[in-house]
Amino acid sequence: MKDIHTGIGLTACETAWGWVGIAWSARGLVAVTLPQPTRQAVLDHLPRSQGPVPAPPPGLDLVALAHKLQRYFEGQAVDFDEPLDLNLGTEFQRRVWAITRSIPRGQTMTYAEVAARIGSPRAARAVGQALARNPWPVIVPCHRVVGQGGQLTGFGGGLEMKRQMLRAEGVVLTSDR
Repeated sequence: MKDIHTGIGLTACETAWGWVGIAWSARGLVAVTLPQPTRQAVLDHLPRSQGPVPAPPPGLDLVALAHKLQRYFEGQAVDFDEPLDLNLGTEFQRRVWAITRSIPRGQTMTYAEVAARIGSPRAARAVGQALARNPWPVIVPCHRVVGQGGQLTGFGGGLEMKRQMLRAEGVVLTSDR
């Protein structure tokens, strides 16, 4: 169970890969989980809330998001453009997340490339740490960030899930050649 926050709504949807949890505030998405085997497992991974559940903000249609997540985990191309609650991260993390969110389906970028894009070319490790704290995997596709030479490194869902997600998006991995 995570920290208690004020005014967060929680829901979950079932996908081809398992259950995905969604948490939102009045400002945008607070968290999206990677697939888990049960609805309760994803709800346990979401932040806890005190206070009234807010209505989703403009631009956040929870039913449409659930359908997008279902289509994504069926292997379809999906554009995730839902608003995020960016009060969650530091300025550095927000810059990393913005660049990562712009990586197109079927493409990857290295940690060093992300660092260079945010104007901190020597911050590849810090980029990795910012991505480790990414509360919206899939929406902010941190699985598309790889090590030098396409090496798969670090991912909250494990390297096998990262590999499967990239393959489903059409990425040819170095290990597949």
